[in-house]
Amino acid sequence: MRQRQRVILSGMNPTDNASSPAATTPLPPLSAAELRVLGCLIEKEATTPDTYPLTVNAAHVAANQKTAREPVMALEPGEVNHALRQLEAKGLARQVFSSRAERYEHRATGFFDLPRQQVALLGLLLLRGAQTVHELLARSERLCKFADADDVRHHLERLCQRQPALAVRIPRGPGQREDRYLHLLGGPVDVAAYAAAAAASAPAATGLEARVAALEEQLAQLQSQLQALLDAGAD
Repeated sequence: MRQRQRVILSGMNPTDNASSPAATTPLPPLSAAELRVLGCLIEKEATTPDTYPLTVNAAHVAANQKTAREPVMALEPGEVNHALRQLEAKGLARQVFSSRAERYEHRATGFFDLPRQQVALLGLLLLRGAQTVHELLARSERLCKFADADDVRHHLERLCQRQPALAVRIPRGPGQREDRYLHLLGGPVDVAAYAAAAAASAPAATGLEARVAALEEQLAQLQSQLQALLDAGAD
């Protein structure tokens, strides 16, 4: 019987990338709330720099955003606050004190010792799950500029080749045109089972879906700008 590929996020060899906290400390799987909040911190650092680091309220709004999120979540404020504190305890976020409100920033760049391109891709994978190279290229425009699809693929493969890996490539199944990539911060992934399930449930891509996706991206940008204005007024 063919053995299924199972990719696991585990501790690094202490001799690899020793300057990073992740080099010597295994990272336990993050909860769904922690994954969503970390992705939001990465996203908003790039898209709303004037109001970053985020307040707890801004992080709550971002986590429950109905566009550019898969799946859409309905987290309570307390869940977001708890997720922020858990991320802080794990070294992936840091509280920044301001005159009026607690604010949080992510520390993924230093924790994993990643260039900005890979941080941006990791953030997108955290927010929207498994995605193709071309989907990531289209969705990364506001986070980081990539030269082309090959540039995106290069940085994705670097995430996959790390020890421990931060992402995994999911081979394309029947009816799918491209391989997809999935983050590993939520724990082990059974690649064969995931690919089979996704192939069975994936709808065929249409021009209408592409237009809807573009409108969702535009709406997400408007929501980010509105939140920036609200946060500026609060300060």
